[in-house]
Amino acid sequence: MSVDVEELRTFVEVADAGGVSPAARRLGIAKSIVSRRLLRLEDDLGVQLLVRTTRGAALTEAGVLFREHAARICAEIDLAREAIRPEGDLRGRLRVAVPLTFGPTHLAPVLAKLARQHPLLQIHTAYSDRFVDLVAEGFDCAIRIGYLPDSNLIARRVGPLYGKLVASPDYIATHGAPKTPDELVAHQALMQGTETWQLMDGDRVITVRPQGRFKADNGSALAVAAVAGLGIAWIPDGLTDDHVASGALLPVMTRYPPPAAGIYVIRPPGQHPTRKVRVLTELLIECFEQGTPTSG
Repeated sequence: MSVDVEELRTFVEVADAGGVSPAARRLGIAKSIVSRRLLRLEDDLGVQLLVRTTRGAALTEAGVLFREHAARICAEIDLAREAIRPEGDLRGRLRVAVPLTFGPTHLAPVLAKLARQHPLLQIHTAYSDRFVDLVAEGFDCAIRIGYLPDSNLIARRVGPLYGKLVASPDYIATHGAPKTPDELVAHQALMQGTETWQLMDGDRVITVRPQGRFKADNGSALAVAAVAGLGIAWIPDGLTDDHVASGALLPVMTRYPPPAAGIYVIRPPGQHPTRKVRVLTELLIECFEQGTPTSG
């Protein structure tokens, strides 16, 4: 029996993507090539790994078992290649999930710099403010901003993210400006979900659970809502600097500033970071240490 490494990679992509078509898009090849590789792999193994369905492809019992071994083999081969070629150009493909908030303006230049430095590297970036499933959707890593929820993912902080509470002059004129965290909970908050807000009282952290009727999963949308006078928002400085400078937004509760949040590179657990992810992480740290994207 002879199993090709590209066949293994293709099978893992189809298993993780849930179908031939999305796997072909991830790999950047034709669907016919993906199908041929799968057929050869199943012929070589003498077992069916996938069942085609109207919604894509589902793993058989044998496919579930084989996928874990195949993914491990592919990861080991990547590490072996890096071990004998530790320097020089990066090769292969790097799939990164990046937030739509800040991503195109603050993170895209770093990814472009990585592409310029390594012309043999393929960089596929997905911009969205939703939390993607790195393993199920086949991402090498994700860049996330804010305060991280507990998870089994491995996170590396690459820089700070500063923000403040803001509201429009019209909102303050109508509803007043809260002076303390206790007063804040009586105001309309503009939020991404049901999150809590942390505020600093000197060295002490105060946690409040704000309430509000307007929610959005994008910081720029929250800034627009704040300018429209819908409530008070915690927004990163990079999204409010111009509004504050023009007077469209005013800082509130400055005596209780939010603690600095963070920018993180997230990767799946249980594996060593690939050199591609390490180089991206180092480049982000270098960029944010210079204070260009998020200083405030």
